[in-house]
Amino acid sequence: MILYSFRRCPWAMRARLALRYAGCAVQVVEVQMKQKPAELLALSPKGTVPVLDTGDGVLEESLDIMRWALARHDPQDWRLLADPAAAKQAEALIVHNDSTFKAQVNLYKYAERYPEHSREYYRSQAEAWLAQLEGLLEGRRYLLADHPSLADAALLPLMRQFAGVEPQWFAEAAYPRLRSWLEGWLESALFKAVMAK
Repeated sequence: MILYSFRRCPWAMRARLALRYAGCAVQVVEVQMKQKPAELLALSPKGTVPVLDTGDGVLEESLDIMRWALARHDPQDWRLLADPAAAKQAEALIVHNDSTFKAQVNLYKYAERYPEHSREYYRSQAEAWLAQLEGLLEGRRYLLADHPSLADAALLPLMRQFAGVEPQWFAEAAYPRLRSWLEGWLESALFKAVMAK
């Protein structure tokens, strides 16, 4: 199996997390986005990453790759099969992360390209989401259970990106549980393994 990836891409990051967690033996091909390999374009003409060639088919979306990996091996129940209500909540969190929060991160990170508002304004637009996640972490280390879930792994890369825009602000913001959750992931052996150069 071959995963076409780009190390810093949040979507590729979460695909690598799930594949590594599930113990899938995958060859990771680091793609230079300005020089996309012909093999990648043959599999997926849109030329974005991640793309997984399973040998039996091609998966072109990070969530599809994550779900495929977890269907093969999910020792900690990242899919939350033991709690269908939490699994449904995970899907809702991922939808918001991948649409609304993704747009907010882009505006915040690249505020100079969107001079209609200040960086502080764009940051403030995301704070309701940060507060929601902070609330979910009350009394537990992970968003929806006492162990990681698909939602944790899927949300992690964009939250990492958001926190990196103004690290000092994030370090002092009123979201200590969210900060601890993020730091726990970033210091984990799993995350460090998928981010190794």
